[in-house]
Amino acid sequence: MIRSAVLSLAILLLSACGLHSLYGGGASGPVSGLLRSVEVAPIAGQQGWLVRTKLIDRLGESGSDQPRYRLDVTLDDNITSYGLRADRAATQERRSLRARYQLVDLANGAVLLDATAGSDASIDVVSSEYATVAAEQTALENLSGIVADQIVARLGIYAARTTHAR
Repeated sequence: MIRSAVLSLAILLLSACGLHSLYGGGASGPVSGLLRSVEVAPIAGQQGWLVRTKLIDRLGESGSDQPRYRLDVTLDDNITSYGLRADRAATQERRSLRARYQLVDLANGAVLLDATAGSDASIDVVSSEYATVAAEQTALENLSGIVADQIVARLGIYAARTTHAR
């Protein structure tokens, strides 16, 4: 009895706080519509191609609609060696991928959102140079997905706040 009363009270409090689904309305909802209207500008380098491709996959097809927004992304990709042995050879590397991104309104050129995203990955440095290069590449691919997810999540939050504020 007490348990059901506490559960009912919790549900009542959550509904009173304005909690709602980010992607409410599914594919025809306002958040999905805004995400589909974003054009991702070209990003320099291999890491830029990876991030841009993952962003396009996550934002959805723009279809025949003209884009209303442009997403400008600048990346900083860095590999730092650490964990040095007695012979000064590195045993670990940290790959960091940071993105600064801006959502630009194409109608007037105004920057609507200016934010950053990033993540790190640790890489074991082994005696095989090929294995180390392959690990660095795999880390870049994984980091690209993580950074793209962070950017899309922040765009979704921005879209939900602006569409619910109207």
